[in-house]
Amino acid sequence: MTALDVKQAHKATINETLIESTGLSKHYGKTVALDGVTVTLPNAAIGLLGPNGAGKSTFLKLMLGLSYPTSGDLHVFGRNVTHDPLEVRRRIGYMPESDCLAMDTTAFDFVRHMAEVSGLPTTDARLRAADMLYLCGLDEERYRMIREFSTGMKQRVKLAQALVHDPDLVFLDEPTNGLDPSGHDEMLNLIRRINDELGIAVVLSSHVLEDIERVCDYVMMIDSGRLIGSGYLKDLMDSKQEITLEIDGDAPAFIRSLESRNFVVESKDELLQIAYSDDDVFDAIRDAAVDSGAAIRSLAARRTSLEEFYIGVVERSQADRTSG
Repeated sequence: MTALDVKQAHKATINETLIESTGLSKHYGKTVALDGVTVTLPNAAIGLLGPNGAGKSTFLKLMLGLSYPTSGDLHVFGRNVTHDPLEVRRRIGYMPESDCLAMDTTAFDFVRHMAEVSGLPTTDARLRAADMLYLCGLDEERYRMIREFSTGMKQRVKLAQALVHDPDLVFLDEPTNGLDPSGHDEMLNLIRRINDELGIAVVLSSHVLEDIERVCDYVMMIDSGRLIGSGYLKDLMDSKQEITLEIDGDAPAFIRSLESRNFVVESKDELLQIAYSDDDVFDAIRDAAVDSGAAIRSLAARRTSLEEFYIGVVERSQADRTSG
């Protein structure tokens, strides 16, 4: 088994529950960065979603053991991060948002050094550094000085050093910042490969909804330090599927027939919109057309995007805080 294959074999040894927090809060003086966050995150590619200043970076720092909660508990791999931070950090990789690179060294020497700092012997560190730079698309550039690298290449070096010590979980803080469209696309493909092929769990912190929708299986949404939603993307987005219909004939009778089958129908500009959660809706539409004698002129089904879902959740959260 090669160094790049070994993670898949290890994946089964990671607890199904990857991260768990209970009443987690962090205050900086009078500023509340996190406010009573209780969440259970699975072993998956997880998106940590929220606007700038929402508390994402604070949550990452607490999981890394670089900061301590004001109140509440946080467990990673079933271990309390406050009580056992070194054991947790041993199994974690971290790609920070800000530049953290030694510009006057080569990519290979920097990544090798980070492997040694993580406890790998020199020979193993050299092999892992070469493997990770190859994985991140920098094999031919590994002996160039980092100061000569483009923004995209520097991002890849940061990712390589986060993976070099063979972690079970990697935190990626805004990994696509500053990338051109081509580099942005390649970075997202690489993140997806890290989870799918290497079996490394991923926490992707971002304010870019399209990035999370593309590479993540599960999402945790934060706004103003509060958890406002979490769940598997497929479940969250499939929960708000919608069909738009245009019919000829007795529209009121058609609507009554659908509503008798427990479907909610809205009429907008001569179009009918039907919310649904499973494919039974198509049989119901057929039967309603038969019952009412209406003819279906057009039918279009769509699933709510993550952006639409997220905006709705944020608006409800803000309304709740205002009314409270």
